[in-house]
Amino acid sequence: MLLVLAGTALLSSVKRIEMFFPERVNSIRPKDKVLEIGPGASPHPRSNAFLELNFDTVQDKISQRGGIVNEANFNGRPVYYYDGGGFPFENNQFDYVICSHVIEHVPDPVYFLGELFRVSSGRGYLEYPLITYEYLYDFDVHLNFVKFDFERNVLRYLPKFETNFNEFSAVALFFHKTLEFGWDDICATNKKLFFEGVEFDRPFFIEKTSEIDRLLPSVSFIKNKTPIRRFLNRLMNKLGL
Repeated sequence: MLLVLAGTALLSSVKRIEMFFPERVNSIRPKDKVLEIGPGASPHPRSNAFLELNFDTVQDKISQRGGIVNEANFNGRPVYYYDGGGFPFENNQFDYVICSHVIEHVPDPVYFLGELFRVSSGRGYLEYPLITYEYLYDFDVHLNFVKFDFERNVLRYLPKFETNFNEFSAVALFFHKTLEFGWDDICATNKKLFFEGVEFDRPFFIEKTSEIDRLLPSVSFIKNKTPIRRFLNRLMNKLGL
């Protein structure tokens, strides 16, 4: 296991889419200087500055953003660009970092989070899709499966290339079509089964794993469908909607 702290790895015993759990970003103080990494087309209103990857091509940028072509309106707030290595900031230059739907894209999550902690005083918010979402759609720009263990304060990740997920690429492409036609209901109505958001106030452990069961959300998040929703579903099916 690695503890990532202040940019140093120490041996020890942690569609570019809009944020799914904005209500979990609730510890930003009035005078905090906030950095947002990879804002895409939907920058957070509280962010003071932004860090964007210098994409090789326009098409690469669009692919990494999930097909979104619109540019963000930063309202004059500064945007910094980097090559995917070290962040171009001083230690503790920011009080809080927002990083939504980025960690699954980076080739080296350990180094990336080390940089995030280095510039952020160890406070921020992280959000990402879970392996359940990737099981359905398996976007090729997503390089890692990610899951936070709240009991142990550990972020676990598994690089996709170390699995056999690519053998089911035809199935994923099939499900991509369902998204294109607007059938994202299962994810939209069961966000906790497909996405996770973590607000943290100190650096946490990051651990590479090969155990897929450690990357699954809790079964307790599966809720019974309410009677009214069952009725509406039956009605819509009967009407062919």
